[in-house]
Amino acid sequence: MAAHKTELILTLGLIIFMAIIMLLIKKAIRKFSFVRAIEINRRKVIFNLCYFVIYVISGIILAIIWGIQFKDFTVFISSVLAVLGIGFFAQWSILSSLTSCMILFFYHPVRIGHRIRIIDKDYNWIGEVKNITAFYFFIKTDDGEYISLPNSLVMQKGIQILEEEEQKELSLEDDIEPASHE
Repeated sequence: MAAHKTELILTLGLIIFMAIIMLLIKKAIRKFSFVRAIEINRRKVIFNLCYFVIYVISGIILAIIWGIQFKDFTVFISSVLAVLGIGFFAQWSILSSLTSCMILFFYHPVRIGHRIRIIDKDYNWIGEVKNITAFYFFIKTDDGEYISLPNSLVMQKGIQILEEEEQKELSLEDDIEPASHE
């Protein structure tokens, strides 16, 4: 015990520091999600991602505290990154969908519950955004269809957020039948 007293104290300090950082991040995410009106399920994904990053950084610091050789550590990390890189390269669409998910979560103005029009030369989908997950964007069209699109495809298409007046105009256009001239 006496031989590892310094390591134990540093480890305890790291755990306390990590707990404080996690509390601060939790408060910041709650405030950010309130300001940006982020749904609770999306908030959970953000929490989990932040916690994962904190755990990885803490694990690296613990490895340094307990004296794991830098050479051994870099070999391990480079091996893990090589395997992940090959896996992501083999499934490039997964990586692009995850990246698109982050952009949709934080920077795209479309939110769950918005009425949108997806602008595409082949399709003219108008509907309500039902969910945005790590890989897919779900909408329910006005025709009652449920459509799931990969996030990367959503980023490539033009999306028009419909305002209430535009929504009313679209419903009026659908209700108005051409007058017959007799």
